[in-house]
Amino acid sequence: MAQDYVWYQGIPFPVVYICPEHLKAVHEKLVLKDEDIITVTYPKSGTHWLIEVLSLIHTKGDPNWIRSVPTGLRSPWIESEVGFQTIKDRKEDPPLITSHLPIQLFPKSFFTSKAKMIYVIRNPKDVLISGYYFWRFTNLAKKPESLEQFFEWFLQGYVPYGSWFDHVRGWMSMREKENVLVLSYEQMKKDPRSMVERICGFLGKALEPGELDLVLENSSFLAMKENKMSNLPCIPEEIVPAGFKITRKGITGDWKNHFTPAQTQAFEETFQKKMVGLPPELFSWD
Repeated sequence: MAQDYVWYQGIPFPVVYICPEHLKAVHEKLVLKDEDIITVTYPKSGTHWLIEVLSLIHTKGDPNWIRSVPTGLRSPWIESEVGFQTIKDRKEDPPLITSHLPIQLFPKSFFTSKAKMIYVIRNPKDVLISGYYFWRFTNLAKKPESLEQFFEWFLQGYVPYGSWFDHVRGWMSMREKENVLVLSYEQMKKDPRSMVERICGFLGKALEPGELDLVLENSSFLAMKENKMSNLPCIPEEIVPAGFKITRKGITGDWKNHFTPAQTQAFEETFQKKMVGLPPELFSWD
């Protein structure tokens, strides 16, 4: 690989489909519409799952769309040159958009629009483990040689999209806005029905009981694992190896199977230092 990361404004990004010139244009020139529905997450926080849910809410549970159109075309990533072009060329609904961008690089137009954003937060220990397996087995960015190495990178913010702590602190400043909904991955897993109902209320969408059942059925972990369109079908094999699935485990608490006691202590100390001042109830993982 010619380079480990694409760097912009001091933040490392994947080397595929992203360039500094494009990131600058997205921040300064991309105009978001009031009807846009935007999924924003730090990577490995349930992004694809939320997109699946939003796609199925749009179709009232009918799975034909999610089984025939890849995730990245249903809800394109704005920081990706391919995704941005898809958004520009789109002539009709649905207005679904995705991003992992930190708040300071997000399109300026969002902050004066009525576009609705859903931000998903996940236990950063699980984010770390999921990220380790994803970045290690794909060719999108610098590969860690070991979990121990990736653990240090993560605490330092030397991973794609930078520091989890900075990303979350930035977007949590928007949590009281009417057009922003913050969801917890852990709560989504614990009670997906309530999660879908909450999303529908936020978006002003109404589903019949049977339609809601279909949304839940077709966005389940097993359904997504079996759905080729939900597992990066359009990415070349030299970037994402054949057989790789974005749906690895889909569980909470997997970090307990990987962290040493010393790592747990080091992570907690870093977390307390970095997230000081934010309400503890925002981070109820268990």
